[in-house]
Amino acid sequence: MNLKPLSAALVGAGIAVVGTAGAIDLPKWFKPDTQVAAAPQQLAPADKVVPPAPLAAVPGQVPNYRAIVKQAAPAVVGITVEGMHKVSAEDQAGGLPDGMDADPFFKFFRGMPGLSQRGRQNPSTPFKGMGSGFIISSDGLVLTNAHVVREAKDVTVKLSDRREFTAKVIGLDTSTDIAVLRIDAKGLPVVRLGDPKELEVGDPVLAIGAPYGLEQTATQGIVSAKGRSLPGDAVVPFIQTDAAVNPGNSGGPLFNMQGEVIGINSAIYSRTGGYMGLAFAIPIDVAKTVEEQLIKTGKVERGRLGIGIQEVSASLARSFGLDKPTGALVSTVEKDSPAEKAGLKAGDVVLGFNGKPIDTSSQLPPMVAQTKPGTKAEVEVWRGGKKQSLGVGCKKGGFQLAVAFPVKTGGANPVFYAGMNF
Repeated sequence: MNLKPLSAALVGAGIAVVGTAGAIDLPKWFKPDTQVAAAPQQLAPADKVVPPAPLAAVPGQVPNYRAIVKQAAPAVVGITVEGMHKVSAEDQAGGLPDGMDADPFFKFFRGMPGLSQRGRQNPSTPFKGMGSGFIISSDGLVLTNAHVVREAKDVTVKLSDRREFTAKVIGLDTSTDIAVLRIDAKGLPVVRLGDPKELEVGDPVLAIGAPYGLEQTATQGIVSAKGRSLPGDAVVPFIQTDAAVNPGNSGGPLFNMQGEVIGINSAIYSRTGGYMGLAFAIPIDVAKTVEEQLIKTGKVERGRLGIGIQEVSASLARSFGLDKPTGALVSTVEKDSPAEKAGLKAGDVVLGFNGKPIDTSSQLPPMVAQTKPGTKAEVEVWRGGKKQSLGVGCKKGGFQLAVAFPVKTGGANPVFYAGMNF
C-alpha cells in the first residue's frame, strides 16, 4: 500500500507524474514568469472576508455541483514551485529507499532527472513541481500542502483568471502537511469554510484542483470514512473519499454539498502513482488551527504525553476484562514525560481524553496534538479491571505520541509511503 502526496510536475509536454522533487521541465504554457524567495513573514490582520453564502442542500438529493463550481472555483489556485532538493546520504548511497524497488511508479522514473542515482556527486538537485491551493482571505492568504512548497525557493500562484503572483511562504507545518502563503493582491474571491464534524460517511463531496497541471478540474465522490490515521500522520484524523484526485491536486479544497471547504486534499493510496479509489483530505478545522498559529507565531506547538500506543484486539480486551475491544493500549511510557509524571503505565488502556471517549487507538493522537501545551487534561484509563481518572499536563514540544503500524517492505507486499516528496 503506497500513500503518496499529490503534488506533481509534468514530464516534457506530456502528463506523466513526478513530484516536487523532480527536475523535469514544465510545458511552456505553465512556466511562471516571476520569481520569489520564500521566507516566513509576520502578517498584519487580514481584511474582513465575506465568503459566498452556503448553497441549499437537501440530504438524499444530488448536490448542485454546477453551482458549487461556479461559486467556488474562482478562489481555487494553481501553484508552481522551483527549488533545490538536498540529496540525502541514503540517496547518495543507493538511489531508492528500501521497499521502493518493486514499485512500478519508481521503476518507470528510475534514472530520470530529479531522482537520485548511484554515484551522483552533486549534493543537491533542482526540481520543479506544481500543486493546488485556495484563497481564504481577500487580501491574499492561501492555504496549500506543506509538501507542495517545502524546499521551494520560488513559488508562483496562478489565479483562475490567469493572473500570476509571486508568493511568500508565511510558514509550514510538516506534521499536518499544511502551508500558508501570501500574495500581494486585494479584493480576491474567497471560499467559505465548513465544519468537518458535521460530515457523515456517504455524504457527497467535490474536489477542485490541478491534477497533472490541468487547472480547475472538478471531480466528485462521497465521504468513504472519517478519522483515518495514516502511518507518519497520526496527528491528522483524515477524511477518506473516493473523489478522483491525482498528483497536482495536493493542497486543493474538498467541498461539501453546501459549497463549503471541509478538507484539503493531501494524499492517495496508490500502487501506480495515480488515483486508485482512495484519497485522503486534512479536515479544515485542523488546517485553520495550524494556519492561525503560523500567522501569529510562525510555528506550531502541540500537546504531547510521551507514550506509545497500540490497538486493543478482541483477545487483549478479554485479558484486560473489558466488555469489548475499545480504547488505546499504552505500550511504552517515556521517562520524565507528562504521562509518567501523571502515573500512566504500560498496560493501561486509555478509554477517554478530556471527556471524549476513545473507541480506537487512532482517535487519541489527534486529541493530544490539538490540546494546548501547558494545560491539564483528564485521562480515563482501564487498569486492574476498573476505571481510573488521571490528570495529565500536556507539555510544549513536538508530537510525541507514537502509534504502532504494521509496515511491510520489499517484494510484492504493499508498502506505506507517507510524507515523501514526489
